[in-house]
Amino acid sequence: MPNPFRPRAAALTATALLLSSLMSGCSDDSGSAEEDPSAQKLSWQDCPAPSGSEGGGEAPSPLPGGGAWQCATMKAPLDWAEPKGETIGLALIRAKTSGAASRRIGSLIFNFGGPGGSGVTTLPAFGTDYATLRTRYDLVSFDPRGVGRSAGVRCEDDEQLDAYFQQDATPDDAAERSELLDNTREFNAACEKNSKRVLPRVRTTDAARDMDLMRQVLGDDKLYYFGISYGTELGGVYAHLFPKKVGRAVFDAVVDPTQTPEQGSLGQAKGFQLALGNFAENCTSKTEDCPVGDTAQDVEDRIAKLLKDLDAKPVPGIFPRELTQSAAANGIAQALYSQDFWPYLTEGLERAYDGDGRVLMLLSDSMNGRDQNGGYSNITAANIAINCSDQKPRYTVADVEARLPAFRAASPLFGDFLAWSMISCTDWAVRGAADHPDVGATGSAPILVIGNTGDPATPYEGARKMVGALGEGVGVELTYKGQGHGAYDSGNRCVRTAVNGYLLNGKVPAAGIVCS
Repeated sequence: MPNPFRPRAAALTATALLLSSLMSGCSDDSGSAEEDPSAQKLSWQDCPAPSGSEGGGEAPSPLPGGGAWQCATMKAPLDWAEPKGETIGLALIRAKTSGAASRRIGSLIFNFGGPGGSGVTTLPAFGTDYATLRTRYDLVSFDPRGVGRSAGVRCEDDEQLDAYFQQDATPDDAAERSELLDNTREFNAACEKNSKRVLPRVRTTDAARDMDLMRQVLGDDKLYYFGISYGTELGGVYAHLFPKKVGRAVFDAVVDPTQTPEQGSLGQAKGFQLALGNFAENCTSKTEDCPVGDTAQDVEDRIAKLLKDLDAKPVPGIFPRELTQSAAANGIAQALYSQDFWPYLTEGLERAYDGDGRVLMLLSDSMNGRDQNGGYSNITAANIAINCSDQKPRYTVADVEARLPAFRAASPLFGDFLAWSMISCTDWAVRGAADHPDVGATGSAPILVIGNTGDPATPYEGARKMVGALGEGVGVELTYKGQGHGAYDSGNRCVRTAVNGYLLNGKVPAAGIVCS
C-alpha cells in the first residue's frame, strides 16, 4: 500500500470542481542523442489537453491579459551514466514573463511535489498565484521522469486500481495481513512488467540532473527554483550535486531530509493528527453549532467510530464503489491539506454519518488521482517508483507490527495507515539508493526555507532540519504560523513579501522571521 498521505501539493482545483459538481505539444518521445543534450532547442507550442497519465481535463486556459501557456518536450538521457545514449522526452510547460524583457531574470522552475505530481497540469491550476513572480521570470514546470508524459511509470490498470484502493490498508488479523502483502507484491510486479525500462532511472538524483540540463537548455547560467513539498527534497539534492549553479531558490513545505522512511511516516502521523485537532477546534469554536461534534474531542471520537464502523461495514459511495475505512481515512487526510477544504470535510463527515460516502470518496479519489470517469493519473505508480528507488530500507510485516504502538501513540486515527504503508516497497525490482537524501550544499547561494507550524504532510520541524543539512550559511529559515500544506499559496502577505523580495530583487530575508 502506498503512503496514503504522501507529501505533495494537493490537487485543490480539481478536487473543488469534483465536489462542486456533486453539491450543486507534450509527448513521451524516445530516441538516441546525436549531440550534446544541452545544445538542443525547444519547440514551444500551444499546450494540448493533459493526458490521462497527467490527470486529464481541459487544455490550460489563457493567462490573464491574453497570454498563452506553451508546452515543449526536452530530450534527456535515460541513463545519466551514458549522457549520449538512449533518451526520453520530458514534458515542459511555461508562461513567458509579463514584464519588460530588460527586467527579465530568467526561468523560474517549479516542482509541486509528490513525488509523482505533474507540473504540466499543476502550474496552470495555480498560475495566478505566481503573477507577481511572472513580472521578472518565465514560469516553468515539468513532469519529472516517470511522471505523466515524461516516460510515465505504468503499473495496474484503472479497474485494478479501483480494487487496490478499496483494500483494507490496516489489517487486523493474519488473513488480512497476508492479503495486503499479496496485493502489494502484485502491484509491484505489475510495475516491473509494464515499466521495466524506466524503473531503475527515476531516482531523485536523476531528476536533479534533468533540472540542470533544463537550466542549460532554457539558457540560464544559474537555477532559479521554487520547490514545494517533495520539491524541497529535489531542490536539496540539486543543491548538493550542483551547489555553484544555485541562483535563487525557495523551499516551501519542507521534507525533513535527515529522516528514514519510518521516521518520516511517524512524523506525518503526528502532523495529520495535529491538523485534525486544529480542524476540530476550529469547527467547535465557531458561534454556530459544529455539525460533526460538540467538542474538539467529540469530533475526533466520532471520526474514530466512523472509521471503525466502516472497517466492519462500508457505506455506499460513488456507485458501484463503497466508502471503505481506507477510502474514508484517505479522504479526511486530503481535506487536511488545506484549510479551504475544511468545509468539504465537515460536509463529508455529516453525510457519512448518515450513510452517504460520496463526498469523502471524492476527496479520496482526488488524493489517488482518479477522475470522474474512473481514469487514474499515474501519480501513485510514480510515487511508489520514485520512493522505492530512493529509499534503501525494505520493511517487513514484523517491522510494522513492532512499530505499531509508536504510530498509534502518535496518531490514534492515522497511525495504523501510515505504519502499514511502510511495506509498499516489498519485493520492489530496484534496490533503494540510501536511508535518506544527501542535501549538503556547501558553497551554494542562500536558499529560503519555509516551515508551516500547522502543516500535516511535511511537519514544521523539517524546515529546521533542512537548514541544518544544507550547511552553514546556505539555508535561511522562515516560519509561517498557519494551517495547511505550504505557506506561499496561503496568500499570507508576510510570506509573500519575503519570497517575492528574494526571488525578484535578491533580498535575502533575515533568518528567523516569523509570519502569522
